[in-house]
Amino acid sequence: MFRADVDLEQLNAMSRDTAIQSLGIVFTGIGSDWLRATMPVDARTHQPYGLLHGGASVLLAETLGSSAGGLCAPEGCGVVGIEINANHLRGVREGMVTGTARPLHVGRSTQVWEIRIEDAAGRLVCISRLTLAVVARP
Repeated sequence: MFRADVDLEQLNAMSRDTAIQSLGIVFTGIGSDWLRATMPVDARTHQPYGLLHGGASVLLAETLGSSAGGLCAPEGCGVVGIEINANHLRGVREGMVTGTARPLHVGRSTQVWEIRIEDAAGRLVCISRLTLAVVARP
């Protein structure tokens, strides 16, 4: 499903000097139809009460879904996010969370991705759905 010409090293290199790098997100795994990344739960990703900020979870989710979508977009095309939702199910104060993106729909003009974010014990922290538009690259 994914283009074979991109690997984890390249994905992480493309993240330099972006919000992805600023929050400590690192791509850690790729399979035939999934993409995985981790994000630390620390001062960069906390809200004022010491919990993982929901916006940081959404940034992780959109990073994973958009990156995965881009890896299976047709030649000469890219993807842009047009809608994202997230349900925050469990608070996390420290450690690492892991997100995994899997496709629900990969079409010619749209894609829909489900992103599950789990804590270090494998408990579901956030479930997100991202809709992407497939667009021609300029």
